[in-house]
Formats: sequence, C-alpha cells, structure tokens
Amino acid sequence: MTTPKDDAAIGKLVKGIHDLAGRLNRKVNLMEVCGTHTMAISRHGIRKLLPENVNLISGPGCPVCVTPSAAVDAMVALARKPDVTVATFGDMIRVPGSESSLELEKANGSDVRIVASPMDALFIAEKESDRKVVFLGIGFETTVPGVAATIVAAKERGVANFSVLSVHKVIPPAMSLLMESDDVAIDGFLCPGHVSVIIGSDAYIPIAENYKVPCVVAGFEAGDVLESVYLLIRQILDGRNEVENQYVRVVKAEGNPTARKIVDQVFEVCDAEWRGVGVIPKTGLSIRKRYASFCSLHIFHMNMGESVEPKGCLCGTVLRGAAKPTDCKLFRNRCTPAAPVGPCMVSSEGTCAAYFKYHIE
Repeated sequence: MTTPKDDAAIGKLVKGIHDLAGRLNRKVNLMEVCGTHTMAISRHGIRKLLPENVNLISGPGCPVCVTPSAAVDAMVALARKPDVTVATFGDMIRVPGSESSLELEKANGSDVRIVASPMDALFIAEKESDRKVVFLGIGFETTVPGVAATIVAAKERGVANFSVLSVHKVIPPAMSLLMESDDVAIDGFLCPGHVSVIIGSDAYIPIAENYKVPCVVAGFEAGDVLESVYLLIRQILDGRNEVENQYVRVVKAEGNPTARKIVDQVFEVCDAEWRGVGVIPKTGLSIRKRYASFCSLHIFHMNMGESVEPKGCLCGTVLRGAAKPTDCKLFRNRCTPAAPVGPCMVSSEGTCAAYFKYHIE
C-alpha cells in the first residue's frame, strides 16, 4: 500500500474513516501495542481526527515500561559491584526500581555507561579485561537478534568478562492475555511495525483466528496509522478477523528468518514478569545453557526478587489499556519527565510521556 502523505490524501482518508464509523452501531476500541505508535499517535494528534465512536487505546508496547522493578533492582545490585561495568541503552538509565535507579547509582560513583548497541558493550569488555561488563538486554523481538549476535561473537572471540542480563520479552502472547482480560474490550489491534519486521505479519494469525479480532500491521507515519485504522474498521464492518499488512514496504509475511534463527540459537522462551501486569507465560527470553557463561544471572548467582510498585502509580493499569495517564493522580503533579515516579513517564515511548508532551485536557 502507498502511504498517504499530502494533506489532501490524509483528509480523504480521515473522511473515509468517518464514513465507515458512521455505519457502526457501537463504539470500538482499537489498541496499538507499540510504543513508537503511541508516540506517533500523540505527536500527530490522530485521536482528535477520529470520530467519537473510534477509541485508540495504548497497550504494553514500551519495553522499558514493562520491565519490572525487580529487574531494575537486579541492575542496581550489579552496578554497585566495584568490578562491574553496566552498559545500557539510554532510556533505561532513569527507570526507578524499588529504591534506586541506574542514574542514581552512576551519580554515586558506579560505572554505568550508555551504549548505542550491545556490540559497543562487547568492545568495552575487550578493551577493559579487568572489568566484568554486563549489558542490559531490554526490548522486544526488534532488539533481540542484535543481542544474540553479540553473545555469539563474545563466545567466538573468547571474551569471558562479558555477559547479558536478559529481560527481553515477546509480544504475541501478551496480546493473547489482553484478549483474555476483562480490563478492556479490544475490537482490533494495530500491530507493531518494528517487531513485525522480525517475526512477520503471519505471527498474528493465531490471535486473529483464536480471538476473532482483526489485526493490521501498521507503519509509523500519520498516513500509515490512519490507513491502518481505516482497514480495521472495514474489517469490523465486514465481520472479518484477518491479519492485514499495511506496512508492506518493510514487513514481510514470514519476517526475517535469519534474525529468528540466531535468536533461537541463543535464547529460549520462558515465563516473564511484566511491570504492573504480573507473570505472563512464555513471554520472556532466557539465555540457553550452551551460552550460560554469558548469562549475568548465572555468572553472579542472582535471582530476581519481588517487585514493588510506587504507591499511587497507575503504570500497570495504563499498560493494560484500562486507564489513561490522566486518570492517575500523580500525573503532572508528582510524576513528570523531570521527576518520574513510574516507567511510563521515563521512556520516550511511554504512554504517560506521550500524554505529558502532546495532550492538553
């Protein structure tokens, strides 16, 4: 499909959405499960362009936001070790744990470094062989292949002082849980574009078939999102529950088999805790035994503790799509980007951060 870009094309598409929605006899909830979509929807003011009976709700599509406080506490504990260097993506450094954050630990003298890729962390380990370098493996299917390739490279090069703390998660099982939840009725999914590059649009077929819910893989421009909304409403009106790929210029039905192969080589599926949601079966990725010497939990003999959520924070409810950031009493009061209480305000892809920056209610 060709993404509508000029004002006339987008205006025509908005009119088409209104025409279709006028034929609906009810309100429909369409959920995006990608933090980049959440930010794009807010930045472009897309909610204001839609008819009142078409409601866009944000799901758990921000990997930083769904990282539980117990995982952050484990990262803090590693950072406090005098011979450990913690390497992390920048959006993780300010996420609060139960009592501290990597930013605070860095300010207190811990060796916490921001890197652009896991390979950067491996280079640090190679150059500083007297330090134990831990890379924080955060992210969905999009970032996992790069981490897997880095672990393979570390083994091939014999870099024994490099390891990964994996809190990676996968999206489709979480979407299934959302459909089984009573928190909110979901009438259609805007499926994540970046994740789908890896897993392919066909990965959502079981969700569409098992839960009778239409799915559209969407791109990230305003025209992409609006066209995907149009396709979802058309499916609802037609009584279809299919997977459509609006983002055909990037996403293939089969995804990226090479990327999936190296992920399967290094990682295996496990149960995982999602912040504010709880443990979701088969949504995590742990490092396989053959690569155990590069698993931080194994090397440091660590177990994740119990998560503690900030009092009054509604991040968990927001991540399930059952509340908006403005429903939280802390929002814009105690919780701001400068002084975040919950992770949804920290990440550049967080729903609370998007609402804070772009929504005036």
